[in-house]
Amino acid sequence: MKKFYNAKNLFKLSFLAVLLLSLATVFNSCKDDKEDEYQDHLVQFEAKIVPGGTTAPTPPIMLFKSVVTQVGTKQETIFDPIGLTWTSGDFFVNSSQSQLNFSANATLLHPDASLTVIIYVDGEVAKKVTVTGTGEKSASVAHSFLEL
Repeated sequence: MKKFYNAKNLFKLSFLAVLLLSLATVFNSCKDDKEDEYQDHLVQFEAKIVPGGTTAPTPPIMLFKSVVTQVGTKQETIFDPIGLTWTSGDFFVNSSQSQLNFSANATLLHPDASLTVIIYVDGEVAKKVTVTGTGEKSASVAHSFLEL
């Protein structure tokens, strides 16, 4: 009867050892999966007007009507910026924000004038759009950090 009792304990201890080893393996494998999937990126918005024609407008002419930036759900609108170039300056955006939107509209005075909007991500041009012509023109770009 004593042998049966020892075999029963040995079976329980073996079962407990296998269970603990399995749990340790699961926890250890899950530990590697917690790697941060989001990264910070250096972002800059830029809008440029090339006035066209033979004479450039004299400052402080207001050619831009508005510039709109949106990072994630945070939107900012700047009305009547002065000059031929508007830039947001550099700032960091976490890729968890997923979406960047940028648009500008301006009054172009010559048929060969152009409005360009650019989104830079980590110093590289991520998206760029140019429109040309006379009158009120709008250009907009969007950049997504999500991999499709």
